[in-house]
Amino acid sequence: MQFRDAVGADTREVQANIVAPQRVRLEKRGDYFYAFVAGKDGQLHPAGTSAKVALRGDFYVGIGVSAHDKDDLQTAVFSDVRMEALAPLDKTKLVLYSTLETVPVASGDRRVTYVARAHFEAPNWARDGSYFLFNQEGGIYRLAVNGGEPARVETGLQNKCNNDHGISPDATMFAISDSSLNGKSMVYTLPITGGTPHQVTMNAPSYWHGWSPDGSALAFTGQRGDNFDIYTIPVNGGEEKRLTTAPGLDDGPEYSPDGAWIYFNSERTGHMQIWRMHPDGSGQEQVIADETNDWFPHISPDGKWMVFLSYEKDVTGHPPNKDVALHLMSMTDKSVHVLAKLFGGQGTVNVPSWSPDSAKVAFVSYEYLPDVPRD
Repeated sequence: MQFRDAVGADTREVQANIVAPQRVRLEKRGDYFYAFVAGKDGQLHPAGTSAKVALRGDFYVGIGVSAHDKDDLQTAVFSDVRMEALAPLDKTKLVLYSTLETVPVASGDRRVTYVARAHFEAPNWARDGSYFLFNQEGGIYRLAVNGGEPARVETGLQNKCNNDHGISPDATMFAISDSSLNGKSMVYTLPITGGTPHQVTMNAPSYWHGWSPDGSALAFTGQRGDNFDIYTIPVNGGEEKRLTTAPGLDDGPEYSPDGAWIYFNSERTGHMQIWRMHPDGSGQEQVIADETNDWFPHISPDGKWMVFLSYEKDVTGHPPNKDVALHLMSMTDKSVHVLAKLFGGQGTVNVPSWSPDSAKVAFVSYEYLPDVPRD
């Protein structure tokens, strides 16, 4: 699906994960366009390729083909072409679909890896680039980068995992945040292949967000009393160290690849912005100042880029089901541009999600679609 956000804007696209589909369906609902494709089974399924394009006034609908080469002449045959008005939307029969996508920083052309009639969140990209980890219904799942069906990873008694999880620098372990013990999130580590989790934090709630480059410490967000602040703790457990004391929420701590900084988001200025500090909590400084509410900074493995999630300025917290943007900032000149616009928010990019070569970012977008047959 190719589209422009506005007249004269750059063309963007979202690529489905089915090549040469047997059938294609496009639906316009409000300002959103949704694509459906049929694979070998001949049945139409959501492609995960949706886009918000506001069309005002009259517009044309047509069908065509282009070789994208002025010297190439091709013939295309279209069959069983229909255009029909959609039935009124029944909001009581909407079904949630989650889509795991990747987007290259060089082009911004998104690619669907996996779409399911389910709610899943927060992809981690494996250190060797071969798979993703994400959470779904309290479990952690592993999915090959070329798609297929995800497999659940063994997490023992910890079966209420949330969307704060991540892989160790040496790829031998991963951390989870789970509330099975007492109903409040705790941080655990376990072998990368799954197994019995080891409890790291003793105080709750605690939400993992970062692993130090040398593998010795974890950074997490913890609520102690009425305030959410950022803490670090040795990877095997021990005394937690509080790094932030500002009023309001501090969240999303993540180490820079060189270990010199911890990046985080803070609402100490009145709305959520990106900050950073040294690993001992010193030198706290604002990274960028803008009008949006910015969350979850993630630094690319090569240290050249930062991706973060942005809500509109009137949105409080980091709720789901919002129009949001992934912004990309150059760490060299601090310039910022939109990498992707999507429907999402909570669960989209809560945790580190860069490819090992720093070329792509993985994230989750969402669609609410009517539960009706499509033929």
